[in-house]
Amino acid sequence: MRLAVLLALAVATGTVCAGVTPEQLAELYAKPSAFEIDIPLSQHIAESENAFAVRDKYPAAPIHILIISKKKIPTILQASPELIAEMIELAKRVAKQEGLETDGFRLVINTNPVGGQSVYHFHIHVLGGRQMKWPPG
Repeated sequence: MRLAVLLALAVATGTVCAGVTPEQLAELYAKPSAFEIDIPLSQHIAESENAFAVRDKYPAAPIHILIISKKKIPTILQASPELIAEMIELAKRVAKQEGLETDGFRLVINTNPVGGQSVYHFHIHVLGGRQMKWPPG
């Protein structure tokens, strides 16, 4: 727990730029994820064979949807190409469903501490409904 708090604080304050050990990553990957709790089917707005979509509890945009793998996979680095493709297809379907296909949207995949990942369960953010800025983060 202490490691996760320290890494989150370091990332939030911008003091981490490298040096996370494989042991620290293994510890983060082993922790239960917030997505492992039962998310009621009534909250699912779309689903595929290996992933589902829900609205983010803490939206960073007017439309903020999470595409979450059904099986706990820590990051995109451990995901199969087939799962990644399936989740991107689900993200495209949800973006169209939400009316974002004309104005546009952003897909975000945070990976490991320096990449801003806070939940170690592979997921994709679909952000839309406002002008996105560049560079992000």
